[in-house]
Amino acid sequence: MSPRHNRPRGRSGKSGKRGAEDSAARRDEAGERYGLERSVEWQGEEWAVRQISGNAASKHYRCPGCDQEIPPGVPHVVAWALMGDGDDRRHWHKSCWNARDRRSAKLQRSRNAPRH
Repeated sequence: MSPRHNRPRGRSGKSGKRGAEDSAARRDEAGERYGLERSVEWQGEEWAVRQISGNAASKHYRCPGCDQEIPPGVPHVVAWALMGDGDDRRHWHKSCWNARDRRSAKLQRSRNAPRH
């Protein structure tokens, strides 16, 4: 029978520049993955952006990028201008947020699209 290994594999215990870069990258990924805010410059303004997990998404929202509904339980992105008061938060599909420069704010629904 082989012993259990409860230690993480890899560069444990070794210090160096590479280890510091790896830990900084993990912190950034964790912040993006677990809902911590980051700031992004878009349209000449600073925007706060937060990833919302599916478990934390409990209401229906309307994505400004595609004008479609984001149902509860779907992971998405919340963004708001830092100069604003926080009441102007918008919930985006992650793909719509990533394509925000190619999206128009004046998208028209098709005739058969539901109106909510």
